[in-house]
Amino acid sequence: MADLHDDPAIKSLLERMPEGIQNTFTDEQLVHLKIAIGARQWGNHAVDLRGVVKLFKYRYYYVLLAGRNRRQLTPQEQKVAKFGQAVILSMAVSFVLLTILLILYLAKSALGIDIFSSFSFGLWGWFNSLLN
Repeated sequence: MADLHDDPAIKSLLERMPEGIQNTFTDEQLVHLKIAIGARQWGNHAVDLRGVVKLFKYRYYYVLLAGRNRRQLTPQEQKVAKFGQAVILSMAVSFVLLTILLILYLAKSALGIDIFSSFSFGLWGWFNSLLN
């Protein structure tokens, strides 16, 4: 397995060890080291936001990663992903529809059209107070 010794992750790991230790690993051990290292490597992401927040005497770190998913998903993960997409799509459609309804309601109120003569949501008054 000469290719394994040329792997960048394995090469980097072995370079940090004394030469006498580098040559003692079997190919099987190197394969398992590569698997263990691979579980910790995140790769490049379109969004990679990391930071630390200090609250009182404790420090908390946060990581936000987003990007194209290149992994093969299990059937259960596919179901969860589809459910998540459905939730996000539903929220986006609801936001757009509510925004359109708000604009239509404000346009109706600006034109002085009353659908129910003794009822108002109070949005026109609130909107006018924002403009003044």
